[in-house]
Amino acid sequence: MYTSFDDTLDKIVRLLKSHQSEFLSGEELSRSLGLSRAAVWKNIKKLQFLGYKITSRQKSGYRLVAKTNLMLPWEISDGLQTETIGRKIYYFNTIDSTQNFALKLASKPHENGSIVISEQQTHGRGRRNRKWFSPRGGIWLSVLLKPNFEISQASLFPMLTSLALAIAIEKVLKLRPKLKWPNDLTLNNKKVAGILVDASIESNQIDYLVIGVGINFKIQPSTISKIVKNSGNFYGITTLVKKKEKADPILLLQSFLHELEQLYSKLVAGNLDGIKNEWEKRSSTIGRKVKISSSPSGEIKGMVIGIDDDGALLISSKGKTQRLLVGDISYQV
Repeated sequence: MYTSFDDTLDKIVRLLKSHQSEFLSGEELSRSLGLSRAAVWKNIKKLQFLGYKITSRQKSGYRLVAKTNLMLPWEISDGLQTETIGRKIYYFNTIDSTQNFALKLASKPHENGSIVISEQQTHGRGRRNRKWFSPRGGIWLSVLLKPNFEISQASLFPMLTSLALAIAIEKVLKLRPKLKWPNDLTLNNKKVAGILVDASIESNQIDYLVIGVGINFKIQPSTISKIVKNSGNFYGITTLVKKKEKADPILLLQSFLHELEQLYSKLVAGNLDGIKNEWEKRSSTIGRKVKISSSPSGEIKGMVIGIDDDGALLISSKGKTQRLLVGDISYQV
């Protein structure tokens, strides 16, 4: 595990980046960092293992040729425009589930806004404890928030998060994803990202929320489809970035965290109309004939006419308007 508050590697990378056109001597690194020359060498080797291309020359020192492709904490922090979200970052090369680790952090102080990210997950999960296949090439993270909200507002966070991610994808990748209620982002009617929210409630107040986000950034859709095509509510999988295309996942992640914090601030200020309107603009669900399964009311068929102020789906069915907060949705012809 690497963190954004383990300063040594971060400082070395920053020093190398600031002298990228020249060699930086081991003596200067040693003096700047307060480390022995041997410790500097060991940390340089660690950075090379993490994917940084660093050349060394006797009597000249070290020079950074290219940065890593990994989503390391100090790379995410470098240029991150948030005040709270993402200011503490826990990074794993492999983990069972970022959601599980974030839930363990929730009981600790000073973790509001912390994120947990991994290059891959061995036991990632989606809603209703469905397996979420999380290979390398995706962005798998969890965000821990401790809002001072009533329980009724917990249902807004899938909408809030999916909207923030859609806006980030639009800005960074120039794509136009659609939002499928309650928690999916789609491209060409296939899933490209999903949201999971775990909440702890005390005395009708939200104690904490852990928002799990799975993004098919640059994956092989056909490989994953073969594995999960028989799972519940499968309707296809796609990727944001194709095999031969180049894009930086860190730029998308930084933009997403920024947009999430901006929308979160609007929610705190009570500006729900703006959030709701922006979500509805991008919705693929509103105005569609749907079938809802796994809802508390059983199977429902009808026309989606909108969402209400707490993110619930409004369905016109058999002459009545029904309101749903949970359920699996499929579109009808």
